[in-house]
Amino acid sequence: MPAILTKIFRDQIDLLLFKPFRSKIGEFWPSYLLWGIFITWLVGIGRYWDHPNAELWQYLGFGSVLYVFILSFVLWGIAAPLKPRYWSYRNVLIFVTMTSLPALLYAIPVEQFMSLKSAQTANVWFLAIVAVWRVTLLLYFLSKVAQLSYSEVIVAGLLPLVLIVTSLVMLNLEHAVFQIMGGIRNPTQFDAAYSVLFMLTTISLLLSPILLIWYGRLVYLKMKTPAN
Repeated sequence: MPAILTKIFRDQIDLLLFKPFRSKIGEFWPSYLLWGIFITWLVGIGRYWDHPNAELWQYLGFGSVLYVFILSFVLWGIAAPLKPRYWSYRNVLIFVTMTSLPALLYAIPVEQFMSLKSAQTANVWFLAIVAVWRVTLLLYFLSKVAQLSYSEVIVAGLLPLVLIVTSLVMLNLEHAVFQIMGGIRNPTQFDAAYSVLFMLTTISLLLSPILLIWYGRLVYLKMKTPAN
């Protein structure tokens, strides 16, 4: 067992560094999945431990675990008609959970040793770093592992994200975006990050119809292409 844990940890680091590696997911997929869920759970606890408005299930890390299952299903379902290689819900779920580790940056209690303004800036940077890192990993996965074309990678990578961002804000799971818009919220270290979230939501709303049309065209062309 320690040998496979060592292998999983090395694969985890190689994945985050965009290094090619020969994983043993096919043989030891339950171990990879348990590792990914464990990391996601820890990150979820760290993400919300000092959040002023989180629910109990978010403080316990269950929100992040539930999110990766939903995200993986959306990614798998949207990309499936494009016929990527090695494509299964299990593989996508393992990949998504193993990209959770960078979100540990959210657990740094910057408000404990920074001013409110500096903490807001730090949280924006953490949000940007984690988002860019994980999205780039997804595009890398779709290109190198799933072996989709350039246009397919862009659509299959971005369409699920813009749909999820829009849905999360419509559900108001962060309890802040609409309050910021109304100007009725006391300032916290998370406000600048919420403002970025609002900006991303606006961009997502604008991109959604374009990506949906593009996606429909790619699926149509894929269906017309005869199987090899």
